[in-house]
Amino acid sequence: MSGRLLQDLLEEVGGEEEVGNSLDLGDEDEAVGGSRDVGGIKDVKQVLFQEDEDSDYGSHKKLGKVSPRRVLAGNMQFPDLFQTGNLLFYERFEAYKDYLLGDGKPSEVTEFIAEYLERALEPSGWKAVWRTNIFEALVEVTEISFSSLKAVVQPCEPFLCDCLVDCVNEESIRDLLEVKEQKVPLQELYVVFDDSGEYDQTAMAIEHVRFFYQNIWRSWDEEEEDHFDYFTRCAEPRLRLHYDILEERIPSELVSEYHAILTRCEQVYSQFNSLRNTLSNRDSDSDCELDNVSMVEGMKMDGELENLKRKLKLIENPLLRYLFCYQKSPGSCSLKKKGPRPAGGRVIHVVSTSMSIETLTCLLRERLDPESCNQSQEIQFHKDILEAVNACFDGDLVLICPGHYFVYSQICIADSVHVEGYGMPDDIIIEKKGKGDKFVECAGPHVKLSNMKLIQHNAVEGIVSIICGKTELENCVLQCDTTGITLKKSAELLMKYCDLYGAQGAGVEIYPGSSCSLIDNGIHHCRDGILIKDFIDEVHDLPQITLENNVIHNNEGYAVVLVKPGAVLDRLKPEAVLEANLDANATEVKGASDVVLLDSEDGMQPEAEENCSPISAEPMQEASANLLDADSEHNPILPEIKSDYCIASEEVDGNQAIVTELTANSRRKTIIHKKRLSALGITKADDEQIMSQEMFVSIADNQFKRNGKGSFGTFLF
Repeated sequence: MSGRLLQDLLEEVGGEEEVGNSLDLGDEDEAVGGSRDVGGIKDVKQVLFQEDEDSDYGSHKKLGKVSPRRVLAGNMQFPDLFQTGNLLFYERFEAYKDYLLGDGKPSEVTEFIAEYLERALEPSGWKAVWRTNIFEALVEVTEISFSSLKAVVQPCEPFLCDCLVDCVNEESIRDLLEVKEQKVPLQELYVVFDDSGEYDQTAMAIEHVRFFYQNIWRSWDEEEEDHFDYFTRCAEPRLRLHYDILEERIPSELVSEYHAILTRCEQVYSQFNSLRNTLSNRDSDSDCELDNVSMVEGMKMDGELENLKRKLKLIENPLLRYLFCYQKSPGSCSLKKKGPRPAGGRVIHVVSTSMSIETLTCLLRERLDPESCNQSQEIQFHKDILEAVNACFDGDLVLICPGHYFVYSQICIADSVHVEGYGMPDDIIIEKKGKGDKFVECAGPHVKLSNMKLIQHNAVEGIVSIICGKTELENCVLQCDTTGITLKKSAELLMKYCDLYGAQGAGVEIYPGSSCSLIDNGIHHCRDGILIKDFIDEVHDLPQITLENNVIHNNEGYAVVLVKPGAVLDRLKPEAVLEANLDANATEVKGASDVVLLDSEDGMQPEAEENCSPISAEPMQEASANLLDADSEHNPILPEIKSDYCIASEEVDGNQAIVTELTANSRRKTIIHKKRLSALGITKADDEQIMSQEMFVSIADNQFKRNGKGSFGTFLF
């Protein structure tokens, strides 16, 4: 095979790509690191950046070194290589922050990396394995071109090569090097181990460059605005995302969505770049009509590209990912709905690890009384809860006898099914084993869970996710690991007499457009008690919430937190926003809430034309993850907010404070919406009806005790 043909083959399979944009997780070995000190980080970031004993994040005091033992797979025995693929998070973090990138702007990244390599690399005399997707060959470096990040190499004697195709041989590789002027990208070189220590730094430097271009750098980054430093804005969030994915901290669906968006973004950018080059090279005497068509097409591509980039940044930023991206399209569920049983009738499924005569007798006497049950109704017995739930059709009942049950995959209920524990919650324990995204997912028209204890470990999503339909939780104990209960848009939750604790996020997350009733529950020892996500800029999607006789106590943050858009994000004129804020505040009663602002340096704008995908960028563009104290310099409405809300929580009743803030926010959004329509010449007959809507149906007699930041807080983004 000639050098030209081999080069074409490499380009076809992706072996010639110098800048990779996919998250290559295959070469990352798991490492054990210690915990890190987060004392100086904002409270809201403590959970987002938390680490455990098995975390690859590691300790900043425990820097890993290169290891000599790695032998390439294949038929050819190569020399040992420096093992550099198992670096911890803080090793890479410090290298990029202090040495490779510093405070360089996007346009300066290549220059900064070249300067770093000039100081770190041995200029010649070392051997490496040149690795592509087709072959691996042993070469010797004779010179380095730092500006192009390439090395001048020549095959070693004796020639060593391991090929995936038979037509590649020594002659074709030498021809390929001649075509490439003996230059190969540094990130394709893996340094051969030398116990003298002379090439340790060379191996580590090349590893940092290789990882950077495979997992952090994007082909469009150099065109980003130059008023920010690249490391803070792009490199750090993407580095954290990489390790979060490695440690399965992010739902697999969100990871798949991220990869899909990234791939699509690369495709659109490539097409846009080709079109832009074509237009720039076209003669001025060319067809003007064709130019106009190309310009329109280019504008569409540019709009799609910007939208895709915004979605990527939402997932890459840990705080925004937590606030906006952990959601699915309403109505989707891992298990398809079955509907009524084809033969008709309903079945009672009895679950027990072992059934004694005494247990069966009690069950028949107390729960399957002949007077209350149809004598012809079928009863099925199971040992496994998942087996019983998966066998259910619409209207079936699952009775779980006392025992400790272990579940190794998610429980998905897509029909109207009642799952009931026979006994007290502490007697019916359902424990999730192994890592996974979800524990219980409810999407049926009417699902009920009662009299059981759910225990979650090593989770990514909440202990119970309600996708759609109505779900009842009664007399349950929920021992959470990440988030507690997640109530999605258009779903309904009725939760009574339950005890929820241990969530590293919020105990209950309520999305816009949902209906939530919490009555006589205990929510404690979570990061926040209840998190209400009111970030979608739609007045008709207000969550309907009932809070009565709940005890929300001993949470790290607030008892109740509201996430809502600030007026600075609206496209209205500032004076119109101020007017809307004053109109809304005129109806308010002073309450007690703390206001915390997300840094609005790159304020998010609502997107009017956004398709409904699992990751929606409707209400926002791009925002920083930093939290700042409320300050009138950041938002034109803050003087009013501060005067009405910055009252100590102890001075007023927490129930009234929550009602006041959320009702005022509802009316403020309604007024802004009305003014926006008026500016477009649109009037709506139901404005008065919209104005009368309230977010809370009922709120009374709740107790908020010993919460770290108080009873109620607000995040403005």
